Amino acid sequence: MRETAVTQQAGQIPGQPGPRDVTDAAGTALPTEQELAPPTPEAGSGDGVIPGAGPTPRPGERATVRLREDGPDDQPRYAPEWLQLREPADADARAGELLDPLRIRLANLPGRSGLVVHDLGCGTGSMGRWLAPRLDGPQHWVLHDRDPYLLHFAAVASPRSAADGSRVTVETRRGDVARLTPEALLGASLVTASALLDVLTRAEVDILADACTGAGCPALLTLSVAGRVDIGPGDPLDAELAEAFNAHQRRGGLLGPDAVTATCEAFSERGATVHVVPSAWRLGPDEAALTAQWLRGWVGAAVEQRPDLKDRAEPYLRERLAACEAGELHVTVHHSDLLALTRPGGPA
Repeated sequence: MRETAVTQQAGQIPGQPGPRDVTDAAGTALPTEQELAPPTPEAGSGDGVIPGAGPTPRPGERATVRLREDGPDDQPRYAPEWLQLREPADADARAGELLDPLRIRLANLPGRSGLVVHDLGCGTGSMGRWLAPRLDGPQHWVLHDRDPYLLHFAAVASPRSAADGSRVTVETRRGDVARLTPEALLGASLVTASALLDVLTRAEVDILADACTGAGCPALLTLSVAGRVDIGPGDPLDAELAEAFNAHQRRGGLLGPDAVTATCEAFSERGATVHVVPSAWRLGPDEAALTAQWLRGWVGAAVEQRPDLKDRAEPYLRERLAACEAGELHVTVHHSDLLALTRPGGPA
């Protein structure tokens, strides 16, 4: 069963008055939540497309995965509006059954008076808002991301207390998983990430596994795409779009739907015990806004991969969005959560 007892509602960026224990890696106080509030969707935008939430197929709609044009070495910058929109579905989907083996492992860590959690690719900090209130004891979260704006956004909206009321503090580090080392994780109790593995290459997954096993800390890696989507009612074009989308996810050597298998192999080869549990989004009428944005991104990526689909995809998308608005569409987007229990103290 999913765990639901949390101290704040998932998907909300809570106002948290009073002094905060939030700094960047240099010890500089971070801006307030009000200063970092994301822009609202533009007035008169028709469908209410969120800037930066996913590729869109129609002229005049802004690309949904990026907030800016990226250079050849840059990963996409994700819009906080999109990350906030998906946060309740993410929270509901994450595999709570992995928390018991994780708690057992954390409780048996030698010589630790509190937890140090490194959150890789933290985005707006949804993983911390989900996990910190489910773990006991003092916690210090180290938030990693390449985007300084998202780092600040995550820090000011971080939880203040653990499940037992213990203090939670945070710091931020701007960085890249490709540069992660065991030394960077010195003293870490846990590494977490959400929706990260599928945008990594196999070489980057190996770096992640090396760092975690070298530091002897477990890794909880959630919401990696599994390459399967179920849409009801069905349509003959569903399977062809899904195939094109999966190919798009693998472009440039990224793992996409192969990420969980590759990550299991990488950690297992280094002596870790790996658990994998399904963590699907189940979207119905109550999640219509998220479903609509997801549809635009899913179809848009498929068409980008296969332009020959455009003539059929445009009416398909219109019909799907109309069904979504009418409350007649149900979508299951399959993901997997992975818990890698490395050997304490590093590999033998």
